[in-house]
Amino acid sequence: MKKVLVTGATGFVGNYVINELMKHDISIIATSSNKEKAKQQPWFHSVKYIPFDITQVLPSENYFYLFNEPDIVIHLAWAGLPNYKSEFHVVDNLNRHKLLLENLVHNGLSNLTVTGTCLEYGMQEGCLKEDLPSKPSVAYAIAKDNLRKYLESLQQQYSFSLKWLRLFYMFGKGQNINSLLSQLEAALLRGDEVFNMSGGQQVRDYLPISKVAENIVAIALQKNIEGVINCCSGKPVTVKDFVESYLSNTNKSIRLNLGYYPYPDYEPMEFWGGTEKLDKALT
Repeated sequence: MKKVLVTGATGFVGNYVINELMKHDISIIATSSNKEKAKQQPWFHSVKYIPFDITQVLPSENYFYLFNEPDIVIHLAWAGLPNYKSEFHVVDNLNRHKLLLENLVHNGLSNLTVTGTCLEYGMQEGCLKEDLPSKPSVAYAIAKDNLRKYLESLQQQYSFSLKWLRLFYMFGKGQNINSLLSQLEAALLRGDEVFNMSGGQQVRDYLPISKVAENIVAIALQKNIEGVINCCSGKPVTVKDFVESYLSNTNKSIRLNLGYYPYPDYEPMEFWGGTEKLDKALT
C-alpha cells in the first residue's frame, strides 16, 4: 500500500486533502506543528500522525526516515498567511522549506507535490498558462517562486518527480476569517444591512475547496504530468458576480456597498488560469 505524507495537515487545504485521500486505498501520514488541533479533526484516528515544527528543522536529521519513508509527499505547509506582503515569507519561511524538502529528496523521496500560488504570475493579465514566465511582486509569491526554482535545480542532483500546483482562488467551510466569503457570512450572521467590499469588477478564478483537494490528490497520485500545473476552474468571473451568485445560491440577501475598499495593489485587475495541463493530469 502506498504511503502518502501530507504536511500542513490541519490547515484549510490540508483537512480537505486528508479527507480526499481517505477515499483511496492509501496509508496516510499527516503532520503539522499543533497536535492538539490535529486531535480535533475527524480523520485523526484514521491516519498516522507525526507532529513536526518546521521552525525547528535540522539539516542533520533524516526526515524521510522520521516520516516513515513515504512514497509521495504532498507539501501544503506554509505559515504567515494571509499576510502576503510580509517579508517573513522570504526572510524566515523560505529557507526552512528548502531545508526540509531537500532533506527529504536527499534521503530517498521520489515523488513530491508542492502547492504554489497564482500570485507567482505577478501582474500579468488574461488567461495565465504555465509556460508564462513567473513575475512575482509580493513577498509570499516571491518566496514560493524561489522555492520552486530551488526544487527544480535539485532535480539535477536527485531523481524525483516534482509537481508544482499553482492554486488560484478557493472557497469553502473552514476558510480564513479574513477571506471574502467568510466576511460576507459574518455580516449575514450579524444581520448587517450592508456589506462593504471593493468595486467588484476585478476578474478572478474560483474553485470550491473540495474540488481543489480532489485535484491536488489526483495530480499527486498520477505520473504523466509534472512541473507547474494550474489548479483552477479556467472560468473568469467578476468578484461582484461571484458574491451575487453565492447570495443567490444560498437564498440570502444583503446590500453590497461597492467601492468601499480599494482594489489590491499586488494583483492585476483581470486574470484566470489556463487548464490544459490540469485537464491532461486529471484524465
